Amino acid sequence: MTRTRPLPLLIAALVGLATAFALDLVLAMRGAAVLVPPVSLAVALVLIAAAVLALAWPVRRAAKGERRIDPLYAVRAVVLAKASALAGALLAGGAAGILIYLLTRTVVPLGSTLAAGATLVAAAVLVTAALVAEYWCALPPDDPTEETAP
Repeated sequence: MTRTRPLPLLIAALVGLATAFALDLVLAMRGAAVLVPPVSLAVALVLIAAAVLALAWPVRRAAKGERRIDPLYAVRAVVLAKASALAGALLAGGAAGILIYLLTRTVVPLGSTLAAGATLVAAAVLVTAALVAEYWCALPPDDPTEETAP
């Protein structure tokens, strides 16, 4: 499995940004309430980031040779990290789209803006934690010459 590249994360963030901004714009034009992420979403994203790191820690210890773990556990941990990075990027983009929409209004709703900002920060924390967990799940190369190979 290859490490997560920046391009899919950037694409997910842009899709989330465009979708959330357009959806809020359409809802406002129809006179409906716009989407605002609840503060509990930010708390949940930070807790998920902590869980991803906690699940990847035993794999890191096994990669260093400190102990042995089930290979399927390691695969599950790295797949969870990869999925969390992509989901976090999508949610960060969505929160950014909502935040941009809210900041372009003539009257800026403070509570909604703070909730969207907190979600944006929490989603960035999730992406960072997922990428760190994915790095922890990488095995060192068996041959020292493999490090210089492309």
